[in-house]
Amino acid sequence: MTPLRSGLEGRLPFFALVILLLLPAAPSQAADAFSDHWHDGLAEIDGYRLRVERYGQVRVGQAVMIYVTEPLRKSTRVKADHPDVNPQDVVDVLKLNFVRDFQTGIYDYNTMTSVFSRTSDFEAMKVSFSSAEWCGHVYSESIFQPTQVEITIRSYFENENASLEVDRPRHGIAEEELFIRLRGLRQDFLPPGGSVRLPLLPSSFVQRLLHQAPEWTTVEIDRLPTEERIEVPAGAFDAMIYKVRIADGREGTFAIETEMPHRILQWKLEPDVEGVLTGTLRTPYWNQHDEGDEALLEKLGLSPVVSHSETGP
Repeated sequence: MTPLRSGLEGRLPFFALVILLLLPAAPSQAADAFSDHWHDGLAEIDGYRLRVERYGQVRVGQAVMIYVTEPLRKSTRVKADHPDVNPQDVVDVLKLNFVRDFQTGIYDYNTMTSVFSRTSDFEAMKVSFSSAEWCGHVYSESIFQPTQVEITIRSYFENENASLEVDRPRHGIAEEELFIRLRGLRQDFLPPGGSVRLPLLPSSFVQRLLHQAPEWTTVEIDRLPTEERIEVPAGAFDAMIYKVRIADGREGTFAIETEMPHRILQWKLEPDVEGVLTGTLRTPYWNQHDEGDEALLEKLGLSPVVSHSETGP
């Protein structure tokens, strides 16, 4: 890890700064605030207008981020239906289901990434990804162990199928974690004006669209020293601004709501040209599956995949 820069520089030794920024906050009112908000039995759903580059052209689509806490089995890395059974094998995670839907000419892409991050420090325990389009299915799963990542890829492309283990560098994070870590749900990821460089595993979404093998690179993340006022379809918000520069040449920006619950207001990180918050709900969506519940999509700024009518097909 290269030297970290912040307004604290010169007052604390380097190793202390790293500890402050990369380790979870000690139990505090902030920790209690996290539990009070995120263990209320509801999910946060954020809708986005999406612009993504595919086949050299910018496509307009929509995205949804669904955040919810749940118990995860350490041994199997799946949701524990009965967490009271063998509780020492259970860990509390914040799950992010990140759905992107966009059109490419006659056919469309439907992708979903699931990130399972331990709520104590938001370190990823598992990342899974699926892509469905008219050419076929792709599925990948990455299991994060302390010193290695176990990766399984199943693709309709013959030469992309793999089961492999890659070394996990110290402080290495998955690109998908940025959509959780930068929110600062227990404490700010960086202080104003702070900077850090970390090993980064590019996202499965990037690997799929660019047909890249999973290989570690590095990312430099800077937080701007001042906040900005951001206007998006969901409203106007004060925002923390993070700049992201990845060694593979990709650069991006994340605008994070300053106030709780620190939602992602806007992001730009290739191949996503832009994602802009169109609406948000905190709701038990798993119970909202009846005819008529699709009206809730309007509050998210989203459109139904299929519209039904009594006289239409």
